[in-house]
Amino acid sequence: MQHRDKMRLVQWKNVFINTFNDVNNNHTLAFAAGLSYYFIMGLFPALIALGAVVTYLPIPNLFDQILGVMARVVPPDSMGLIRQIVLDIISPNRGKLLSFGLLGTIWAVSSGFAAMIEALNVAYNVPETRSILKTRLISIGLSFAVGTLFLAALIAMLLGPQFGEWMADKLHVSRVYAIVWPYLRWVITIAFIVFGVEVLYFVAPNVKQRFRCTLYGAVIAVAAWIGLSYLLGLYIRHFANFNKTYGTLGAAIALMVWLYWTGFAILLGGEVNSEVLQETGGGKLPLKQPPPQSVTPKPATSADIAA
Repeated sequence: MQHRDKMRLVQWKNVFINTFNDVNNNHTLAFAAGLSYYFIMGLFPALIALGAVVTYLPIPNLFDQILGVMARVVPPDSMGLIRQIVLDIISPNRGKLLSFGLLGTIWAVSSGFAAMIEALNVAYNVPETRSILKTRLISIGLSFAVGTLFLAALIAMLLGPQFGEWMADKLHVSRVYAIVWPYLRWVITIAFIVFGVEVLYFVAPNVKQRFRCTLYGAVIAVAAWIGLSYLLGLYIRHFANFNKTYGTLGAAIALMVWLYWTGFAILLGGEVNSEVLQETGGGKLPLKQPPPQSVTPKPATSADIAA
């Protein structure tokens, strides 16, 4: 038993050392910067489409509540910019946004997931052997799957602490549920986010792996994202003033920095999963779609030489 525990400690030590090295060797910070561009291109269309949809639901101020939940992790100045841009577009154009505008939203968001597929392939140290059409279809599917899970996390937060009391009164469940719910909703929210990141790690990279094995990287990615978002918020509130440095672009710069660290957290989890897979699989990373076999040329005949 002690020998097995010692082996596990050695494996995890190798995982963290190799992850640290791969962050530098795989240019993870550079890929995170590229992802931040695609995130900013997909974030506003996704929020605009969501806002256009929820305005038809019979829940007052639902979209404002969604933006309020986002404000818990997005830098304050950037959140003001997001509110201004999204609400100005939604108000007069919600009907148009649900028609042809939705196609543009799908393309913009899926482009971000296509970029994540490429970046995660580098994190896992595997080539992309799937066709461009297949990777685009995968990115569109991820847009809906991961987006739905993140939306479920938002809904769990929107239910609020009073939801437990409502459940206890209306459904006659134990009062303990009302006491536990304010904490339970955080657990449910984080669980949906972790599950969404797991789906991303399982589907996006061109490598075969068990779904449960993606949990390690997903937990580390979400923990890093929450921690970095909190530290960035402290830095912006107490030390940095992007508005003084960049003027009217300050809020946009703060948003880009937050999205940059978001991308880094996702890729960091991918690096961890890659190292875990190699440690448990003897250093091998099996591809979902192996590359085509190389063609061995035939030796030239006398007729070929004469021609």
